[in-house]
Amino acid sequence: MPHSVNLINTIAAALGLALALGFVASRLRLPALVGYLLAGVVIGPFTPGFVADAAMASQLAEIGVMLLMFGVGLHFSLGDLLAVRKIAVPGAIVQIMVATLMGMGLAYWWGWGLGGALVFGLSLSVASTVVLLRALETLGILETYTGRIAVGWLVVEDLVMVLVLVLLPPLAGVLGGAGADANADASGLLKTLGLTLLQVGGFVVLMLVVGRRVFPWVLWQVARTGSRELFTLCVVAAAVSIAFGSAALFGVSFALGAFFAGMVMRESEFSHRAAQESLPLRDAFAVLFFVSVGMLFNPAVLWDRPLQVLAVVAIIMLGKTLAAAALVLSFRYPLNTALTVSASLAQIGEFSFILVGLGASLGLLPAEGTSLVLAGALISMALNPMLFHAIAPLQAWLRKRSAFARRLEERDDPLAELPMSTHAKFLAHQVVLVGYGKVGRRIAAALAANDVPFVVAEQNRELVEHLRGKGIAAVFGDAEEPAVLIQAHIARAAMLVIATPDTIKVRQMIATARLLNPSIETVIRSHNEQEARLLEEENGGTVFLADEALAQAMVRHVLVRANEMASHGTSTTPARLHESG
Repeated sequence: MPHSVNLINTIAAALGLALALGFVASRLRLPALVGYLLAGVVIGPFTPGFVADAAMASQLAEIGVMLLMFGVGLHFSLGDLLAVRKIAVPGAIVQIMVATLMGMGLAYWWGWGLGGALVFGLSLSVASTVVLLRALETLGILETYTGRIAVGWLVVEDLVMVLVLVLLPPLAGVLGGAGADANADASGLLKTLGLTLLQVGGFVVLMLVVGRRVFPWVLWQVARTGSRELFTLCVVAAAVSIAFGSAALFGVSFALGAFFAGMVMRESEFSHRAAQESLPLRDAFAVLFFVSVGMLFNPAVLWDRPLQVLAVVAIIMLGKTLAAAALVLSFRYPLNTALTVSASLAQIGEFSFILVGLGASLGLLPAEGTSLVLAGALISMALNPMLFHAIAPLQAWLRKRSAFARRLEERDDPLAELPMSTHAKFLAHQVVLVGYGKVGRRIAAALAANDVPFVVAEQNRELVEHLRGKGIAAVFGDAEEPAVLIQAHIARAAMLVIATPDTIKVRQMIATARLLNPSIETVIRSHNEQEARLLEEENGGTVFLADEALAQAMVRHVLVRANEMASHGTSTTPARLHESG
């Protein structure tokens, strides 16, 4: 050909083969992700036939990570992150330490040096945000409290890895790296750490103070042009440009830069549209990310070092998960939350690849270390969606077979039951409100304003503590569990209002409520028209569909104002903001 077409070849081969193998995987009832990874193996340098441009694929995959993290930021506010800080921060740090020590112990047993063992252990300790988000979105639990804990946990892991990537080069000499500065002292290390913290802190402050005002304003100005193309371009340019700028100016990773870009864009009223406009690009480039991972894998490691591969997979999928589950349970969260968070961490991804690449370039990680980490990543990514689907049957099996598991869910928790001092008006003929998010808060405020007693059932421990501090009756736990509704005195309640976005567990909540209180009235929130119709037919309660409720509210307002204007002439009343749940 008269000119280079590496980019076209790479995209065509990656997407075409990913489509074919992803379809085959789906027909075999396997996650499509398995097909994407295998597509990378097929067009990679370690298999015969066509070899795609690995460097080009890697850069395309970085764009996918940026767009995906940007989308997460659009739905994950700073308040959400702060809401889970008490479990996400200590949990992530302790889990990283445990997994790193397990990896280091295995590497020492193989005869590796300190530097190689440290890089190897760290690469096994950090999970892939991309894989996690795909799994949570597929299961529809990304916006639930458990989903926010899992995402917050991985955001903390990413922040820790940013520090690791900056500190590793100056420490390479001490750790035995080839060609590194062996004279690096403690003062130099502290200076580097201080500079890194200053850079990351400066970026966060700039984005939260300046970005929250500038970027929503820019999005508004572009939206005023009425051009869909310009709006989409603005969204994509913001995600990629801010991510690149944050890396170039502040040393922050592309993923974190894009994440914070999405967080500040969330302040705009067009954040939902921005998420929708970027969705097709996010999906396409996410596929390229998985293909690029597959291209790094050398299948020979599976038969050359099978026991070592199994040991690596065991640390990733057993060691990390058990450590994470134990940590979550130690914070008195339900078994379902513990299983979901631990499944979220049962894989490794993009930061692991960056770490092994840096470790190899510094002469710390042996050549076989890279292959073993990639083998562990490929296998864990392929199996991770299956773990999520196994959560419900595993939980049921544990309850049935293990007295210890039953005690975990029945243990005495001061927040899991109403205090003895609770006023009698909250114990009979009250409203049981499940969820205290955006919709739940507004319902609670309206009930309080009209002196209607209510009890809140919420999965956020910190929020339950806050509500009780304000004198609001609240119990902690997953309302799918009968014990939570029992503690909310559902047997004597007048109404059950389910205001959570997670409708997967609605049927069990209603079944428990009707069993204990056959005459109870139920009110349910839904975002899907078909789902709303099925819920209404099955349960006979009142289901509010978000779009329909908004349309009815607007119609009522329009009719009232139209009648007023017809009776008294055109009104000059200024416009008012009417919020919708």
